[in-house]
Amino acid sequence: MGVLYHGADYNPDQWLTRPEILEQDIDFMKKAGVNCVSLGIFAWATLEPSEGNYNLDWMEEIIDKLWAAGVHIDLATPSGARPAWMAEKYPEVRRVNADRIRQLFGERHNHCYTSPVYREKVCAINQMLASRFGRHPAVIMWHISNEYGGECHCELCQKAFRKWLKEKYGTIDAVNKAWNAKFWSHEYRDFDQIESPAPHGEHSVHGLKLDWKRFVSYQTIDFMKWERDCIREIVPEAKVCVNMMYHYDGIDYFEQAKDIDLASWDSYPTWHKPGEPLWETALDTALMHDLYYSVKKQPFWLMESTPSYTNWQRVSKPKRPGVQLLTSLQAIAHGSDSVMYFQWRQSQGASEKFHGAVVSHDCREDNRVFRETCDVGAALKAMAEVAGTGKEKQAAIVMDWSNKWALEDSQGPRNIGMGFWQEMQRHYNGLAQNGVSIDFVHPQEALDGYKLVVCPLVYMMSEEFTLRLREYVKNGGTLVVTYWSGVVNETDLVWLYDSPHNLTDVLGVRRLEVDGMFDGEKRACRAVCAGLPETAQGSVLCEVAALEGATPLMVYDEEFYAGAPAVSVNEFGEGKAYYVATRFEKDFYKALYKTVGEGVLESVYPYETEEGVLATRRGEYVFLQNFNDHPAKAGEWTLEKYQTLVLKQTQDGYEKVF
Repeated sequence: MGVLYHGADYNPDQWLTRPEILEQDIDFMKKAGVNCVSLGIFAWATLEPSEGNYNLDWMEEIIDKLWAAGVHIDLATPSGARPAWMAEKYPEVRRVNADRIRQLFGERHNHCYTSPVYREKVCAINQMLASRFGRHPAVIMWHISNEYGGECHCELCQKAFRKWLKEKYGTIDAVNKAWNAKFWSHEYRDFDQIESPAPHGEHSVHGLKLDWKRFVSYQTIDFMKWERDCIREIVPEAKVCVNMMYHYDGIDYFEQAKDIDLASWDSYPTWHKPGEPLWETALDTALMHDLYYSVKKQPFWLMESTPSYTNWQRVSKPKRPGVQLLTSLQAIAHGSDSVMYFQWRQSQGASEKFHGAVVSHDCREDNRVFRETCDVGAALKAMAEVAGTGKEKQAAIVMDWSNKWALEDSQGPRNIGMGFWQEMQRHYNGLAQNGVSIDFVHPQEALDGYKLVVCPLVYMMSEEFTLRLREYVKNGGTLVVTYWSGVVNETDLVWLYDSPHNLTDVLGVRRLEVDGMFDGEKRACRAVCAGLPETAQGSVLCEVAALEGATPLMVYDEEFYAGAPAVSVNEFGEGKAYYVATRFEKDFYKALYKTVGEGVLESVYPYETEEGVLATRRGEYVFLQNFNDHPAKAGEWTLEKYQTLVLKQTQDGYEKVF
């Protein structure tokens, strides 16, 4: 039987003068079913209070006590927040902002990833930890830093950027060509002339800005690998993870995932928002769970969540009774092998003192949050057989951070926001509400085995990717492409001639014009086929396309492009390709993917479920979750308010597991 891990970020360095607190922690962890904690994430100043003066005895005592209580350790490297002595003695470790002003000491994630001094100091503390604890039986994982992010514009980083560009392009002429640098007479004659984007310098060359973002991602990952390799010099078999973030823009997580053993992420949805049903918030969270499963195509860890509330959202609302268990099991349903919290015990001071935790300031075990945490621990133990199981291939949504960067930097056709994640969410929700298993794929990944591939706002398409999409459809796949896709190449140069580039015959349409919509502006559309809503509203962008073989399913019903296709389908080879020429209201996509999926996709639970009940499949296990605040039906089952039902598929139907 496998193991589902349950625990939290544990920061005993904040309580070393209170031994009774540390004793209570061990007792409470046993009661809550905790079997793993992340330890030492921001403990550098305690581990190395002055340069070269290491103090690890307290950590050894803590690890031994935790292990004696059956608690495993996800041991952190402390590089996410450096001590004051380092910032004072070695100014180069402090980041320089885009305006070229060096930061003062303070906050966290405030260090230069390029600095040789910082790398040396990080390696030294990491190797001290690895030498002391790397083969302790409690240590099952290394938590590399914490929520990597940010950028530095110091001269060290400028030199590293130029080196990266030279390795990528070879010659300065190739850079000029890739960036179309003749525009505004911005040609470079030497790599040394290139500077990172700056508010008082260059910030209009899109190729430069795109490559800078790629470099920042590369340099962050390079630093992460440096940390990993420093540990593996001491413990070659060490397993490593990093904790990723919601909608984070600064790192290509598909690239980062190649160099770690386990993906994990920190989940902090704003539950109980006015006007938004809980199931809609749950779908937003489900998208991220599936994304972090997808970056390695294997189970991930939910590394941080809150058992109650955050302290940094606009309004900090506690999860209602039963919602902590419901949302924790949602992570398991989508491929997590853990439920972890930030943090175990509330801090007494500083910026996160009112962030929710398992143990609150009252230090009691009889409050609701602690009791519900115990319920989560018991549930994870009861369904441990789910651990390690994967997901079946059905639908794939294309996700590319470089595409997102280029799309959002492009000036026109809508500079008030393209809503990348909102578009992604609409397609995800439409599939999920039809009970379809969803992966995310990078454009460089193979598409074999997927019955459906969706390209939402894939503005940037390489020639190689378009060729693979063509082959995918030709061989019997089903493809959905949206408006403003296939516009530019990998360096953000617009493809010439007909668009979407290299796909007009596959889609059976050719883009003619694009009408940008103001916020709130809509265009009426009507169905010309069965299965889709009779009427719908287009927004954001309305593309005008000429039909070149495709069959219209929805058409615009007003403006000069009335009658042009808003949704169309085309047969190409053995497959089909759909084109969605605008953004519709959220409810439209459930019907769209019911139509697209007819005869192509299968629901993970082939029985009718009420709105607000979400069905997810993991291996042979089906999770039915009721996100309504009232009972709801799912096939033969009635789920109580906020209930999760786990079924195991057998030859005779379904057997209840939990």
